[in-house]
Amino acid sequence: MHVMKKNKQNNRTISAYLMPLLMLVTLFVGACEESESPVEIISTDMTKPGVVTDVHVENLNGAAKITYKLPNSKNLLYVLARYSINDDHVRESKTSYYQDTILVEGFAREGEYEVSLYAVSRANVLSDPVVVKVQPKTPNYILINEGLEISPDFGGANFAGVNPTGAPISIHLLSYNDATGQFDERDPEYISGSAVDVSIRGFDPVERKFGVYTSDRFGNTSDIRYVSLVPLFETELDKSKFFVYPLPSDAPIGYGWELRYLFDGSLSGNGWHTTTSSLMAGTFGLGLTAKISRFVLWNRLPAMYGDQNPKEITIWGSNEDNPQDHPLPRASEPGTVAGDWVNMGNFSYPNPPSGLPPIQANAADIAFAAAGVNFVMPSTAPSVKYIRFVCTQTWAGLNYVNAMEITFYGSPEE
Repeated sequence: MHVMKKNKQNNRTISAYLMPLLMLVTLFVGACEESESPVEIISTDMTKPGVVTDVHVENLNGAAKITYKLPNSKNLLYVLARYSINDDHVRESKTSYYQDTILVEGFAREGEYEVSLYAVSRANVLSDPVVVKVQPKTPNYILINEGLEISPDFGGANFAGVNPTGAPISIHLLSYNDATGQFDERDPEYISGSAVDVSIRGFDPVERKFGVYTSDRFGNTSDIRYVSLVPLFETELDKSKFFVYPLPSDAPIGYGWELRYLFDGSLSGNGWHTTTSSLMAGTFGLGLTAKISRFVLWNRLPAMYGDQNPKEITIWGSNEDNPQDHPLPRASEPGTVAGDWVNMGNFSYPNPPSGLPPIQANAADIAFAAAGVNFVMPSTAPSVKYIRFVCTQTWAGLNYVNAMEITFYGSPEE
């Protein structure tokens, strides 16, 4: 009993000491929270803000950057820009009072446009407008469309060019339908990088009309460009002409699964299998010169999404008569030249179409891989006589590789 009484007394002493301190901390925290509220969204102050002044314009492609001096209004919340980007679409842009710059964008064409600038209060009261004239340069979507190089492609046409600003853009491809007498439009290709390289395929090598136009995220569309051309002929390259062309840096063969089995036309029996090597490469000749359109790869079943099966691939090619061995970079962009060899393209074996993790691939995923996976060669890849198949990463991250079969398609050159 004596011990319990002592503890109670100590607790009362501690509480008496701490309570004033806790109250002081609470008041201090409360004061801090109140003082750190930077913007009152709702205000009863209906005073009209002053206008922005000292306005300057920097014209951009399809846009303009406007800088200004903010008014000395205590209840200012943001600056609003209101402007028409085409005949029937009015846009608004906003920027907070922390900034002195606003971007107006989405203009349909090069030319002069009026932009109304408003200072807006916390009570949503607009200042008098300040009308500014901007003269945006040619919009990006028009630059892209006008700059596209249209050329024959395997079974169709290729559209290649640059995206100057890298802004998102849609490429719309059209093909003339002889039966209906109209142009059919494919699903648009969405581009967000700096390069444009898209193709429309599936046609015989006879003259046909194609078209292309571009659109941006603001709903603007370019004029349609039309062209008539003959699609390139595509055929399976004759694998009976292929031959192994061993180079010193090629990966050593393992278990008798020689490189020649990779193109023997058989999916049963042996494929290509290497042992440990710093460069998982195999080199072979095509027996002719060809512009390659695509290739089909069969990974080894049933672990086509695992083990030593290829996951990341680089195809190197050479058009020399007797290309020499040369160190190859582990990572490089298409078009990179290393000695007699050029990077024709980098390819990623796709994940299971079902969306399941690779180790849980279902029957449909296995059937997809068993049919062979198609890889489209970039249209910029040169014609070649020799191929170096380089696996830069296996599914299990191993430093040896195997695959069952590969088939190349393209246009042989006489």
